[in-house]
Amino acid sequence: MIALTLAEVAEAVDGRLVAADPTATVTGTVEFDSRKVGPGALFVAFPGEKVDGHDYAATAMAAGAVAVLGSREVPGVPMVLVADALTAMGRLARAAVDRLPDLTVIGLTGSSGKTTTKDLIGQLTSRLGATVAPPGSFNNELGHPYTALLAGPDTRYLVLEKGSRGVGHVRYLCELVPPRISVVLNVGTSHIGEFGSQDTIALAKGELVEALPPDGLAVLNADDPRVDAMAGRTRARVVRFGETPDADVRAEDVTLDDRGRASYTLVTPEGRAAVRLGLTGRHQVSNTLAAAAVARELGMPLAELATALGELGLVSTRRMDVFDRPDGVTVIDDSYNANPASMSAALKALAALGSGRRTVAVLGYMAELGPFERDGHAEVGQLAAELGVDRLLVVGEPAAPIHEGATSVGDWGGESVLLTDQAAAVEVLRGELRPGDVVLVKGSRYRTWEVADALRADASGETTA
Repeated sequence: MIALTLAEVAEAVDGRLVAADPTATVTGTVEFDSRKVGPGALFVAFPGEKVDGHDYAATAMAAGAVAVLGSREVPGVPMVLVADALTAMGRLARAAVDRLPDLTVIGLTGSSGKTTTKDLIGQLTSRLGATVAPPGSFNNELGHPYTALLAGPDTRYLVLEKGSRGVGHVRYLCELVPPRISVVLNVGTSHIGEFGSQDTIALAKGELVEALPPDGLAVLNADDPRVDAMAGRTRARVVRFGETPDADVRAEDVTLDDRGRASYTLVTPEGRAAVRLGLTGRHQVSNTLAAAAVARELGMPLAELATALGELGLVSTRRMDVFDRPDGVTVIDDSYNANPASMSAALKALAALGSGRRTVAVLGYMAELGPFERDGHAEVGQLAAELGVDRLLVVGEPAAPIHEGATSVGDWGGESVLLTDQAAAVEVLRGELRPGDVVLVKGSRYRTWEVADALRADASGETTA
């Protein structure tokens, strides 16, 4: 964060100083976890039923905090007192980025692939200048300002993913940290239970391009009609990426190797170049094209861009993390989260990587599908069968329609079983896996990753519960 006096902090957040020196300066980070507080930090205290940050104010001060931003006074602690700490943190982020005229803010959204593509863009922009794009999904009303406040005077690129669970959410995040470049990846069915329809999802995602200034840039997926149509919702210049022939940045001649990694010819207005990705999954073509479109606009030459794309790696955990065990079993840990689109991409990656080998998919529940829940799960099961997955382990009763969808495919030569929980899945895998098998683990944050962790621990000789 840029250095700010407590008087400047109070002015930015519409707060009141209590027992604080107005000239004292915040020179460190802004933290809401007292364990991360260091010298010069500002500690943000959020109230809560189980954990109240105000109870850790003294701990934060002892660790070197300059003051505490909170909504109630703590005796003996210098405070910036506000009505709502979360709103204040957003205001502080806006004040901080407004004081960084050389900062380029890159925002991206989409129903799937946000975190991976944020990581890809961050790796490319790091070659061009100091970049803030931390691992993980800091894409909500808290994570967004927290990430923005990591930017300092030397930061040139701030890459922010924007999550949404309703119309207006992306617009609010853009008000906190206005983007100069906006990237929209896709419009799928993630959170469709809350939105109601894909058209409403498109309405919400498109708020990202509406927030651009006239001299900004909208980077849109030409292969997704709902995204492509967002060109009419922005005052900014538009660059399209995809595999369609009229995309400005496109991939031609896509092939996959025996590890499911794509190679393609990158085509831009400047020419053509061969790209060979180190990332698993056909869907990474689209993700890397989005990143390439951003890097190209920021001045990265074509030859350097092609090389850089081939050197991209994984940053955030549990997202298409492929590892080989000593016993010859290959595991695809994509267990961080799941929706129908990302399930489809992961299953196709499993089929590609597992060509000629026995394939096993361990699939869990997909959350927030609302009235589309049953059909969404059933379609995933049908796809698994149609792709020829040999063994399907469906974890948990809420995911049962995956099992039903797979078994409804009459000519499928594989087998599906519905299991009670993750422990049951681990037990089955330990009894059945053999050298050469390829296992995909995926689900919506309902501890599905415990299966991947057990498979990794088994490979290292560790013990798990």
